Amino acid sequence: MTMPATVRPFLQDKVQTLIARARRLSNLTPERVGLRAQDRPYAPSAAHFAAANRRLREIDRQVAARVAFLKQHWRASSPHQVLVYLALVEREIDRARRAFGMFFEVFSQRGSAFAPALAAHDAIAMDCYAAVRRAAPLVFRGPLLKPLTYMEHGYSPATTRRGIALSRLLGEPNPFPLIRIPWDRDNPWQAVFLHEVSHNLQADLGLWQENQDAVVRRLARTNAPALVGSIYRRWHKEIFADLAALLLGGPAAAWGMLDFLAHPAQRTVTYQPGGAHPTGYLRALILAEMLARMGFDAEAGRVREVWKTLYRLPRGHRIPTVLLSSADGVIPAVVDEVAFQTRRGLAQRALADVILFRREDERAIRDGAKALANNRIPADLPPRFLVSASRYALGRGASAGPLSDLVIRHLSKPSKAPSAVAHDPLAIAA
Repeated sequence: MTMPATVRPFLQDKVQTLIARARRLSNLTPERVGLRAQDRPYAPSAAHFAAANRRLREIDRQVAARVAFLKQHWRASSPHQVLVYLALVEREIDRARRAFGMFFEVFSQRGSAFAPALAAHDAIAMDCYAAVRRAAPLVFRGPLLKPLTYMEHGYSPATTRRGIALSRLLGEPNPFPLIRIPWDRDNPWQAVFLHEVSHNLQADLGLWQENQDAVVRRLARTNAPALVGSIYRRWHKEIFADLAALLLGGPAAAWGMLDFLAHPAQRTVTYQPGGAHPTGYLRALILAEMLARMGFDAEAGRVREVWKTLYRLPRGHRIPTVLLSSADGVIPAVVDEVAFQTRRGLAQRALADVILFRREDERAIRDGAKALANNRIPADLPPRFLVSASRYALGRGASAGPLSDLVIRHLSKPSKAPSAVAHDPLAIAA
């Protein structure tokens, strides 16, 4: 079909303007996201930039192919077909725009006032992975980029796992874990951050499906009602992250999670059909059971006392009766299955074997809290334990602002964010 003379100039202009913006989003550098020399200690690693750029270049290749086709065919095609070719180019540009925008937003925050806090949380996440690697060498399947934290709106921290397809990227997979910290939760005593890191640990250890299947089988063997089994099957990821957070941070992590879970009774005793998170009332009892299994019976008792005092189940509560009536038997079984039974993915070890928490760790954390309360960084306390020590220091009367500044300054030093271990091909990289 011959293109009408009145249409050709319009489409030619549209083709030219689209081509002009088609391949501008294929590379990110520290300078391009606005990072200055003084921001470099807090910046994402060169490996994170490289991973982002690999993804952008993959998309750019698709953009280039669509642009080449458009250039070759648009003059000999019908106006309608040209609009289709243009739309196909626009589709690939949209993918590039979304990916570039996400990486730009995450990376550029390292040039803001929040950069030290973000680098500090990177160090905490890195230490959680390092703790697993020390206890279970070679358990990860290959080199891993560490999680990267960023600030965003929202009540709760959240995570995007490595390799997951993101709707905001039109299905593009995420090249490294991202952990969102709400703007007001950048203080280093937020135990829920350990929970989010644990989601990434479960994914990178390859335990999602194995853990889910094990919980279902265990509850079937205990003759739990079918409805209860299906609910705990849906809850298994959040339960894993809660229990792993306690192994990473000890009893202080349980109290930190209770802080996060404590709401008016109407919310805490309401069951959400289809929800991924355990009902708040039962979730605290799961934490208490885990503390008891870890050997902290007194702390477990205090958790139960506080929770059952705050939430005396009223007549007409909103939790299915079958969940409550089965809880005394189901909760110990689920905690045992998730944290203390061996898994193929862990080379026939249990979660409690590869994330070790001992009484001497708790003593070190409490000693560290004394030092922090006196404005001193405790020597040799791992970053993940500083989360718990910071919480205890608050309880000892430390001022929140100076405490936060002290710990963030310490954790955001470059030496606290180790790079790839050259002699270990399966180490987690910077």
